[in-house]
Amino acid sequence: MGGQAKFKKKNKAKRKDTKPTGGALMSPQERMKAKMQERAKKKTAGKYTTDQLIEKTEECIDNFDFDMARLYCQRALDIEPTNLTLLDMMGNICTELGDIEKAKQVYLKAVELSPEEGHSKYMYLGQIHTGIEAVQYFSKGTEVMLNVMDKHTNEASAFGAAALPSVCAVSKKDMSVAFCSIAEIFFTDLCMEEGAADRCKEAIDKALQYNEHNPEALQLMASYLFSIEKTEEGRVYLKKSVSSWLPSLQKAEESLASTEHDMEEEEDQNKSNIPPYESRITTAKLLIEAEEYEMATEVLEDLLEEDDEVVEVWYLLGWLFYLQLDKQDLTNNGVNFRKSAWTYLSKAKKLYVKLRCEDAPMFEHTEQLLAELGGEEHGADDDDDDDDEAGPSVDNIEDDFIQSSDEEDDAMDH
Repeated sequence: MGGQAKFKKKNKAKRKDTKPTGGALMSPQERMKAKMQERAKKKTAGKYTTDQLIEKTEECIDNFDFDMARLYCQRALDIEPTNLTLLDMMGNICTELGDIEKAKQVYLKAVELSPEEGHSKYMYLGQIHTGIEAVQYFSKGTEVMLNVMDKHTNEASAFGAAALPSVCAVSKKDMSVAFCSIAEIFFTDLCMEEGAADRCKEAIDKALQYNEHNPEALQLMASYLFSIEKTEEGRVYLKKSVSSWLPSLQKAEESLASTEHDMEEEEDQNKSNIPPYESRITTAKLLIEAEEYEMATEVLEDLLEEDDEVVEVWYLLGWLFYLQLDKQDLTNNGVNFRKSAWTYLSKAKKLYVKLRCEDAPMFEHTEQLLAELGGEEHGADDDDDDDDEAGPSVDNIEDDFIQSSDEEDDAMDH
């Protein structure tokens, strides 16, 4: 009995020792990776300082090498697991890599360690979450930022104008962006909640209070005014928003710059004002709603230059040209609008199928518009060789050849 018990105990211990963390759930590749990481950890333990590892992490982030950045940052966290700067960096890296669960764990740990200091973790958590949870995180972030700004103001008063303290870690622009995030949630996730419109307007007002030139805040105000049918007021805010970053509206201002240095500063400022890609798609929708078709076309064409595989951009270009069919004499320039509408909508349809998108209403509307346009023959009159800007280009000629080739193969099969 004793020998049998001893055998079982020994066998049990052996199984435990040969299983890495995660047991049988780990694949051979994962076990090998874990061993390599552990070996590298032991090899570099005590060899590099936290500052050196942070420097390498930042270098990798600047070069968009987030996999290596994660390794360096984790090594630094092994040394200083409660370093808030490192936790923020790790959360950001995990977000870039698409590891949202890991990012959430890191940010929540930072909140646990220092709930009243550092607003960025709350901003990231707000982006990761939805609905009321997101609002709570963003609101806490604004609270922390306000405390920082109040403290800086008090210190400035104490020091006096002759000896001001260092620059405040939080800017009015940061505050404006945070309130825009809150307003956006009441426009989307919580739009059906009681009092959503009032809370949305309150957040937009605060965003503009902290930065009256914030393009995103101005655009949100335009959206709000359109939603309550104050179209003319909304158009004013929308134009003010777009004028701060749309290239064509900057030419006059740039020509007034007195020196080359002034022009470079103006260009840098304009670039910093350009909203994110998705936000500019919303801009285009609002411009179409306001019947500002020329500006909408410029916004959408700029988006295509950045990324020409976004179905919605092609669809919106087709839609805005379609909307202009009855604005001009069809025997004059109207034919160009028809050709452009058909070209852009056809591209949207092909790209939708290629990318296997899941926006059924947009696809149905695209097919409906193409049916109303009556097919390609209406967009390809005897002026095919004309080099007008509204006509189809040869940029996507390969699509037509591929389609023709497929049709020939089908014919041969029959």
